[in-house]
Amino acid sequence: MGDLKTLCLVPALIGALAASPGVRADTDIPDDPLHFFATCAGRMSALMEHQWLVDGPASEITQARRELVLDVVASLTPPGQEVQVMAWRVEAKAAHAALLGQSRHGPAPDQTRAAKRAETLLRSCEAYLS
Repeated sequence: MGDLKTLCLVPALIGALAASPGVRADTDIPDDPLHFFATCAGRMSALMEHQWLVDGPASEITQARRELVLDVVASLTPPGQEVQVMAWRVEAKAAHAALLGQSRHGPAPDQTRAAKRAETLLRSCEAYLS
């Protein structure tokens, strides 16, 4: 964690998760905040790489948001759980990359469905960064 904004944001995000179980029930957030943020980091990694190909400037915004999420993940990860957390990130990145690929290269109905799903998943992550 480098800057003051990050130092203030991490406890606020963790507090928001703990204080708002109703919000979690309305989104795709699991009961485990570490799993949720690790998954978000993976999704954001996939989006960032996708944006490198289609929208370079947007990738810089995604990268900054991803770094905040990674700071949260680092603060929540207990010693000895790093491998599991990385596995969650990699799994989420692969799944989200597949959705983004489908949204660009799949048949028309599948493109729309994949794009909407990818957007919804990212919105559930970004809701905690606003």
